[in-house]
Amino acid sequence: MNTEFHKPAYLATLRELVRCGQAFERFSGAHVRKLGLTPAQFDVVATLGNTHGMSCKDLGDKTLITKGTLTGVLDRLEANGTLKRRADKLDARRVHVALTAKGSALFDRVFPTHIAYCETAFNRLSAAELKRLHDGLHSLRTAFEGELAA
Repeated sequence: MNTEFHKPAYLATLRELVRCGQAFERFSGAHVRKLGLTPAQFDVVATLGNTHGMSCKDLGDKTLITKGTLTGVLDRLEANGTLKRRADKLDARRVHVALTAKGSALFDRVFPTHIAYCETAFNRLSAAELKRLHDGLHSLRTAFEGELAA
């Protein structure tokens, strides 16, 4: 019995999406490491930069780091004086995380440098291509979220 499998049309898109994410991680991660940070540390510093800080839960929601990894990253950044944790003023069960003066100086040094580095790749695309990519990725994310909610 010969049952032929027909690949859904979206598989090529899915493969390209994953490969794009992997390529970005290699591209971005190599530069972040040259700046003296791990990608997870950069994610935390970039997320907390130019803010008054946020709860650990909000930080976890805004970064691309798993909860288990986030705790270790926060421990190391706190140990080297980049950030501080304290009980939330309104709810002692919540932990508030914020950059220290040293952390803010680090953000001011690495964030604009990394944005300029990333710009070299994004500048290969036209404004119209960037808009189409943004809109397409937004539609795809919305489809996934809609299916999760269903």
